[in-house]
Amino acid sequence: MSFELMVAGVAVLAGATAAVAGAGIGSMLVPLLALRVDFKVAVALAAIPHLVGGALRLIPLRRAIDWRLLRTFGLACAATALLGALLSDIVGSRWVTRIFAVLLALAGVLGLTGVGGKWRPGKVEAWIGGALSGLMGGLAGEQGGIRAVALLCFGLPRDAFVATSTAVGVMIDLARVPVYVAIRGHALEPAMPLLLSATGGVVAGTALGIAVLRKIPEKAFGRVVSVVVIVIAILLLVRPPSGGS
Repeated sequence: MSFELMVAGVAVLAGATAAVAGAGIGSMLVPLLALRVDFKVAVALAAIPHLVGGALRLIPLRRAIDWRLLRTFGLACAATALLGALLSDIVGSRWVTRIFAVLLALAGVLGLTGVGGKWRPGKVEAWIGGALSGLMGGLAGEQGGIRAVALLCFGLPRDAFVATSTAVGVMIDLARVPVYVAIRGHALEPAMPLLLSATGGVVAGTALGIAVLRKIPEKAFGRVVSVVVIVIAILLLVRPPSGGS
């Protein structure tokens, strides 16, 4: 099996997972791509299919976006995510990622058990939660997992959860992808076969995941997301130290 075919297969799974839980593309693709290219180049490569997959998810779900949360949580998350990514080259990313992954796994376990499920944050908490989520995600190089954990606290319906999480992700991607292309464009060109494989796989996986999402009962959705968060935490623990994606 060629490496490009392996990337495409993992990208299908990643796209489907993100369509269901609003997270997973970067967590699955970056460690795999980093086996073939420099880690920072892998982050840049994964960001492009991440943006494409997010845009595709938004098309059928755009009317389900919770605009109140997007204007508070989303804006704060997008702003501090970029700050965290910039600071990640200064702060030791290895220990930040490990601590973050442990906290993420704990949050996933709490989500599975339903502990704290009755607490509903307000507007102030949305701003604070978005800011902390973005900063921590930027430092650790994983935006989707912490964003999913934070948004679960707001008790959103299934479609609103995925749509709002995806919209925030697209906001972040629209800011970071042009920067990655400008800074690492010379390294992306030789990796074009990997980029095409990853993007094609994410597109196919997104279509599959959207179909699966419709079949997940609302009552079980939170637990499904919690399982995905735990998997993301495990991937963060075993992958190379982040360069700040």
